Amino acid sequence: MKFAINPDSAVPPFEQLRRQVINAVRSKKLAVGARLPPVRALATELGLAANTVARAYRELEQDGVIETRGRNGSFVAATGDPTHQQVQLAAVAYADRAKSLGVDANEALSIVRSALGIR
Repeated sequence: MKFAINPDSAVPPFEQLRRQVINAVRSKKLAVGARLPPVRALATELGLAANTVARAYRELEQDGVIETRGRNGSFVAATGDPTHQQVQLAAVAYADRAKSLGVDANEALSIVRSALGIR
């Protein structure tokens, strides 16, 4: 996912970035569990101060959009009720495992449909 900052906008850069992340999560361009770029790397890429990106990440975390896992980085958070969150996290783990095993998306979805009894 690429982000872009409009330097001519009246909207502050941290807010532009915050809105773009929220929109990407809502539109499913950023999936639950997706890792966001490190603060310094994204700041360099966007031509911003690291504190600007850090502020956007802090506000996203306060809003429950992302979660920071220390040195492991920042990730899109699971949303919804606790049951839904657990299913989202399980889906991310399954998708990651299927990819690591070289299973393509269609086959992985077929396996899930079969497990759920869906034809």
